[in-house]
Amino acid sequence: MAKRRGPARAGAAAPAVGGAGASRSQVLAPSGARAQEAGPRDSAAATTGRKRAATSCPATRTTTPSGPSGPAPAMAAAAAAAAAAAAAAAGAEEPEVLRECGCKGIRTCLICERRRDGDPTWELPPQKAHRFIYYPSTGWAVGAKESDFEDWAFPFPGVMLIEDFVSREEEAEMVRLMDRDPWKLSQSGRRKQDYGPKVNFRKQKLKIADFTGLPGFSQEVVRRMGLYPGLEDFRPVEQCHLDYCPERGSAIDPHLDDTWLWGERLVSLSLLSPTVLSMSRDAPGCLLLCSAPSGSAEALLGGVMAFSRSVLCQEVEVAIPVPRRSLLVLTGAARHEWQHAIHRRHITARRIGVTFRELSAEFSSGGRRQELGQQLLQISLSFQGRPV
Repeated sequence: MAKRRGPARAGAAAPAVGGAGASRSQVLAPSGARAQEAGPRDSAAATTGRKRAATSCPATRTTTPSGPSGPAPAMAAAAAAAAAAAAAAAGAEEPEVLRECGCKGIRTCLICERRRDGDPTWELPPQKAHRFIYYPSTGWAVGAKESDFEDWAFPFPGVMLIEDFVSREEEAEMVRLMDRDPWKLSQSGRRKQDYGPKVNFRKQKLKIADFTGLPGFSQEVVRRMGLYPGLEDFRPVEQCHLDYCPERGSAIDPHLDDTWLWGERLVSLSLLSPTVLSMSRDAPGCLLLCSAPSGSAEALLGGVMAFSRSVLCQEVEVAIPVPRRSLLVLTGAARHEWQHAIHRRHITARRIGVTFRELSAEFSSGGRRQELGQQLLQISLSFQGRPV
């Protein structure tokens, strides 16, 4: 899909962010003096965490008085053992501020990888054999230069990229407001903030007790989305912030977003630094290729295309360059058939990805759970939320 740089409505310029009467939490652009541009940074807690010993919980140190008045060693040992047993029975966990990373299972980051001696039990995802680059101006994925498929291409529908969706001043103010709230540790070196219902996707259950809506500073962002074709009726019910940092080796593995609760469009705003969204597909079969055309995929597919080469789907990765302050929308095949990921090598400075998700048909008007969907939307679009 062609790259879009501004609202599609003729003569309709986007209003200034944070109009008269907007509350402080609803204002994106800072008032008064020009805000300083947000630069790459990390929390002091993460820096301190790298210096701590690699323990699953803080060490417990017992001081035993010397001399006759002190407790006997046997009594001290018994007391320590009883305390440890009580903590284990209560399921005591280390406070999150003292944890070094949020990795579980096969997920790892640079912090936990450095703690491991000998042969690692983890393994980074293998790179695909053939790399193609997505060009938003044409909608084609074209073979990378000096590769086996240089200048060969195939159409890659379902992607819309809107550059410069927010200004530098708006970006800086959004990040400032995000950093006022705590970040939770997440897997693969990420940190996160969630604004949405608590969801168990495996059991298809959700809880809304702690959900208070999207944050106030997103009200103008959501309004502005509606100025673009294909997003006029986009009403997000969940907003997730993911904080990537090269010092932690941040990444996110290839995955498909849920379709039971989340609907057709995935919308993501990229802040602080550019990255690359890597698309891959595990389905069997081949992709048909033709010589890289100069026109748009939509226009050329209406005619007869000379597809004369093919490549195995499972060996292909499509790289979508994502500029700083751009809005990326995935729909159709890009949403449902191609997994998306961000590799560690594509995080070169602090980056925050803000992802907005809408409701699926089951929770929308006419769906089996439309009443719950309406309740979720009412909470979400109050824009009074705090991270859960």
